[in-house]
Amino acid sequence: MAERLVVDPITRIEGHLRVEVEIDENNKIKEAYSSGTAVRGIVLIGHDRDPSDVWAFVQRICGVCTTTHALASIRSVEHALGIEVPLAGHIVRNIIHGTLMMHDHVVHFYHLHALDWVDVVDALNADPAATSQLAQTISPHWPKSSPGYFKDIQDKVKKLVDSKQLGIFANGYWGHEAYNLPPEANLMAVAHYLEALEWQKEIVKVHTILGGKNPHPHYLVGGMATPLDPNSDNAINIEKLMHIKEIIDRAHDFVNQVYVPDLIAIAGFYKDTAAYGGGIQNYLSLGDYSPTDHNKPDTYRFPRGAILNGELGNLMDVDLENKDEIQEFVDRSWYTYDGKDGGEGKHPYDGETTFNYTGPKEEYKNLDVDKKYSWIKAPKWKGNFMEVGPLARMVVGYASGKKEFKDAIDGTVEKLGIKITDLFSVLGRTAARGLETQLVADWTKEDMASLIGAVKNGNTTTFNGAKWDPSTWPKSANGVGYCEAPRGFLSHWIVIEDGKTANYQAVVPTTWNAAPKDGKKVAPYEASLMGTPVVDKEKPLEIIRVIHSFDPCLACAVHLTDLENQETTEIKIG
Repeated sequence: MAERLVVDPITRIEGHLRVEVEIDENNKIKEAYSSGTAVRGIVLIGHDRDPSDVWAFVQRICGVCTTTHALASIRSVEHALGIEVPLAGHIVRNIIHGTLMMHDHVVHFYHLHALDWVDVVDALNADPAATSQLAQTISPHWPKSSPGYFKDIQDKVKKLVDSKQLGIFANGYWGHEAYNLPPEANLMAVAHYLEALEWQKEIVKVHTILGGKNPHPHYLVGGMATPLDPNSDNAINIEKLMHIKEIIDRAHDFVNQVYVPDLIAIAGFYKDTAAYGGGIQNYLSLGDYSPTDHNKPDTYRFPRGAILNGELGNLMDVDLENKDEIQEFVDRSWYTYDGKDGGEGKHPYDGETTFNYTGPKEEYKNLDVDKKYSWIKAPKWKGNFMEVGPLARMVVGYASGKKEFKDAIDGTVEKLGIKITDLFSVLGRTAARGLETQLVADWTKEDMASLIGAVKNGNTTTFNGAKWDPSTWPKSANGVGYCEAPRGFLSHWIVIEDGKTANYQAVVPTTWNAAPKDGKKVAPYEASLMGTPVVDKEKPLEIIRVIHSFDPCLACAVHLTDLENQETTEIKIG
């Protein structure tokens, strides 16, 4: 019998995720099961409410990728009611969304995922002078690179280690044989980890200026709640716009001079991870970031399309309105449809969120994976599980022939000396997140320039309230709102009857990626774990790497169970 390892909860993610894997005689994962172990059901709060209010409730689904749920929600109402957003309001949405994407990806790499690759304690063995030389080679334009600077960082880490209170670096698998970086690279990465903590505090100021607060900015209904007026101190004037521009420019510099160079440098030491974590190789992107109008998919900077089985030469069209294309299934999820445990899938317009927990009610050792075992539904596109997120967007962009995507991917493949198919992996998924951050940083600078230009030309209209009067609404209407959130394609679906929300469903990126099995079909998390080697079963670093490469949005200790002697070992990780 294969040995079963249990990792619960997966740490350094949002939410609660349990992973169980079976290890074969070659220490590779032969079977994997992922379970969302907490339920929220916030979409139910939206039922029977004024559709123009729902976004303020459902955006609380998540505070990590803040504002994405609000954006998708308000777009669903706009779609249902035929509401157009003024150009300036649309650009402001792009800027807020772009700064979120940059913030989220940088925080993920340095503060959630980097510790899977960087041995913090080994940084004590580094030569600060050699670290300085390395940093100046990798990031020649970044000013913080002197030997003294890295010596100060090293002294900070040493104080933590000597005190046996590692703080934010506690409970890592330091010394694990799967760490490949030399000490100098580890010290450089730790320094940039700390810099990113300071950097992320600055970029979120864009949300507070344009949207009033962070998380959950208030700026959406009608386009944007805060007016643009170049001559008013009580509005977004030129002075405030120039401050926003300065923040975006600094963010752009950090992405291009620190984040992506670090990413490529670290990836060069972990090219072995291109051999696993690819999973199903089905990719879905609905597209986003039009510079002019969200209602025109042909203008999207992230293009729309689907790819099956890694076939880059066959980019397929996607139709959200076709009820045969996107459906959610609950055969292995703790819900019922029409009072039944499973069966046919439901398109989100017809969907329901009816809880039916049938799992273990007391402490348990293993999931009963032959039955329902997760709070996550199983969405499919044309009957196929699909991966969504940065890798999907970059692959679809590459397959569409867009130059900026081809240049980014081809350049990375050349620098690392790998094949393009090697990007279907943990390595590729992590690299794709950084590459798309570069693209988004460029686009956000373009949008900021467009906004400043619009304001100077007197185009300051951000609010369109004409169709928000309920007396003008049709008796019934359906709408879907979507955006490419940091973790992937996010969609909100609303059914309006007699001025109220009759049904509301959200299909989120982690629902696509972390779904439970459905018959013989396997969703991205579980499929990507299969074939992954596990060097040390008590320190399953490789499992964490695979899961973190998706940046789950689902919270902080790990348990492994020895099935022979029934002993449980608790392992805490950072």
